[in-house]
Amino acid sequence: MSEPLLKVSQLYCERDDRVLFSHLDFALSAGEIVQIEGQNGSGKTTLLRILCGLSRNYEGEILWRGEPVQDVREQFCREMLYFGHQAGVKAVLTPEENLRWYAALQPNIAVADIQAALERVGLRGYEDVPCHSLSAGQNRRVSLARLYLSRAPLWILDEPFTAIDKQGVAAKEKLLLEHARRGGSVILTTHHELGIEGPVRKINLDQLAGTSA
Repeated sequence: MSEPLLKVSQLYCERDDRVLFSHLDFALSAGEIVQIEGQNGSGKTTLLRILCGLSRNYEGEILWRGEPVQDVREQFCREMLYFGHQAGVKAVLTPEENLRWYAALQPNIAVADIQAALERVGLRGYEDVPCHSLSAGQNRRVSLARLYLSRAPLWILDEPFTAIDKQGVAAKEKLLLEHARRGGSVILTTHHELGIEGPVRKINLDQLAGTSA
């Protein structure tokens, strides 16, 4: 069996004297989709921020390709895409300009790829409209268009279906499945019941809460 892309061992996190989760162990291999579940306030976003390196408020070990993530931080950041609650777009830029900026960080992404990504998220005809003139849902779609451009094997997605209509949700579920079938991996949170064909492994943080490690 091949080595997992990501391995988490004995992860423990406490906030405001409350244990969010403890003894959290899991491994993520190529082609897997893992959904993080839990009630509001259970630590789902906190866990994703820990996994992508935005928070160091934890104890335990996180390995990327068998190495401590802190020792291979540059490689990990190149191979990981994080999608958070905020749209993460520059309001003064157009959707195409935002994606051109993102594409500059990725190899071999052409203008045609950017235009195709915007069309796939339903923004054809809005390519040159400043994002401050778009709705919250449209700005969310600008951000989601990055998924169609990403070459990163690991996607960490926090509520990626927020402010997206049913047609958009179906398209994103298809994209996640395509990514997994290409050998990519996904960790996500969502209140939406996934309609993805094939197994989606679930981790419930409510079962890992407590008062001590």
